[in-house]
Amino acid sequence: MSSTAANTSVQEYVARQPRVAWRRDIMRAVIRIILFKMLARVTVIGEENVPETSPSILMINHISLLDPILGMGAVTKRYVIPMSKLENKKNPLIRPWIWWWDSYYVNRGNVDRQALQSSIELLKTGQLLLISPEGTRHSEGLQQPKDGLAYYATKADALIVPTAITGTQNWVKQMFTLRRPKMQIIFGKPFRLKTEGRARIPRDELAAMTEEAMYQLATAIPDEYADLRGVYRDLSKATTDTIEFVIPE
Repeated sequence: MSSTAANTSVQEYVARQPRVAWRRDIMRAVIRIILFKMLARVTVIGEENVPETSPSILMINHISLLDPILGMGAVTKRYVIPMSKLENKKNPLIRPWIWWWDSYYVNRGNVDRQALQSSIELLKTGQLLLISPEGTRHSEGLQQPKDGLAYYATKADALIVPTAITGTQNWVKQMFTLRRPKMQIIFGKPFRLKTEGRARIPRDELAAMTEEAMYQLATAIPDEYADLRGVYRDLSKATTDTIEFVIPE
């Protein structure tokens, strides 16, 4: 795709966000009734940490297919826009839901410049994106992240809300036993990455920012689920040199 075509596509996607609000209202209500009340027992903690208007990123640990859906249902004061892997475009069960919510696709196998541009432009217009920094599911706990999160956040001066999800690993098995699984979504303390006004951040600094952000995500995971912290289990290694905590608007 040419850069001109990509820019047009991004602009069209950003422009239609207000027009899909009614679809998202319906789908969020369905998620909260069916998933939060009927199929599972979902507890939401710390929604006050989600900014109401600022360009923001929900940074989630990703252990199950349900995780993005929980994020979409848990935030009620604005809409969450999740990325979806390109492979889901061919999935007949998932694709209609992605279309209805109007999520956008990312090609995980390559540097997807259109997805990068879409993410940054959406953030600059004040949207709330849901991103799994690991790029794929890891039911065994947090693993090393992919590039991207710190780049998006610094380019758009976005707030990052570390968002811990628990209880979704074996939800299908539990439902077959006619028990509603207990799930939690916990919004941790929001923060901004320090750029000191620079438009370009060196790659090694972006990597350091990402590591510190990952430890904040691990910190949001309750001690009783410490295994989900994975390679970030040792919280004594957490530093905040590149992080500035903020009070959400």
